[in-house]
Amino acid sequence: MGKKPAKKAAAACTVEVLVVGSKVRSHIRDKEAKMSGELLAALNCVVGCKLDEAIKRAQANKRATVKPCDL
Repeated sequence: MGKKPAKKAAAACTVEVLVVGSKVRSHIRDKEAKMSGELLAALNCVVGCKLDEAIKRAQANKRATVKPCDL
């Protein structure tokens, strides 16, 4: 059940690479967990979408600067 949404999000996402794969892998390994091969694409998509939302919010508030409060 959890895999299908991740696959759809990764397939529909055309955002350039925004996350550093080696850092994500390292963080996950430090927590003694494993990473699926599909995680980076899905995570990249989530980050891209979140940034797009933050940009829209900043623009709606007549700002060119995206701030933490926009997330």
